[in-house]
Amino acid sequence: MSLDALRETLPAYAKDLSLNLSSLANETVLSDQQKWGCFVASAHAVGQRAVVAAAEAAARDAGLSPEAADAAKAAAAIMGMNNVYYRALHLLSNPEYRTGSSRRAGGKVSSCARSSPRPRRWTTRTRRCSSR
Repeated sequence: MSLDALRETLPAYAKDLSLNLSSLANETVLSDQQKWGCFVASAHAVGQRAVVAAAEAAARDAGLSPEAADAAKAAAAIMGMNNVYYRALHLLSNPEYRTGSSRRAGGKVSSCARSSPRPRRWTTRTRRCSSR
């Protein structure tokens, strides 16, 4: 499924979402590797099969490297871990949990930083790995 096909499946009340999706696909501020990495990371963070399939197909057609695609998927996984981790810290009543190290696996993003263009930019909702 392409991004255009995905847009066609959106109901009328999601017209703004459809327009934004189209605008983002045509954006030129980021390089193609960065832009399509963001699409893949966001699609995986959403977790809907049709969205993931459309984003991955569009990214592949646009020339996203397999290494960058892998880094984007890792960024989505880290976003999910961070969202759960920081929300859990907020809800836990024992203050000891807030003083210790998170011991989260940050190795994937740091290893991708050597081989992929701006993988940290793809972790949009993280505190520790966001773009500086």
